[in-house]
Amino acid sequence: MMFITCLDIILRIVGYPIIGVYDIIKVSSAITISCALPYTTAVKGHVSVEYFFHKLNRRGRVIVDTVTRVLTMTFFGLLAYRCFQYGIALYNSGEATSTLQIPTFWVMYVISFSCVIVVFVIFEHLLHPGKEMIKP
Repeated sequence: MMFITCLDIILRIVGYPIIGVYDIIKVSSAITISCALPYTTAVKGHVSVEYFFHKLNRRGRVIVDTVTRVLTMTFFGLLAYRCFQYGIALYNSGEATSTLQIPTFWVMYVISFSCVIVVFVIFEHLLHPGKEMIKP
């Protein structure tokens, strides 16, 4: 994405911009971010605010951690469902990117699938707290 953006800027200065670079960057960034989410969750790479968490006793930490994970699983489950529904709506309407006319429905399916994987990863963390799934 960085290479094609830099190349587009250089070619734009010369007077030959790359047609559809915005479409390519838009689709590839959505896929990259959504596919990085399950891995980041698996290695516990998300930023967390632990100031108040460490003020709790062990039982309080377990309760807060469990509630947070269940809420996060619910959120990502709903997000996966809604993204899948939106993908169906995009497919039915024939929605495509503005310049290159790349169909966009499949991007929502990729995002939905990534959210489902995040739910499974969080569930695994819930069953095995403190254990990393993947070594970064």
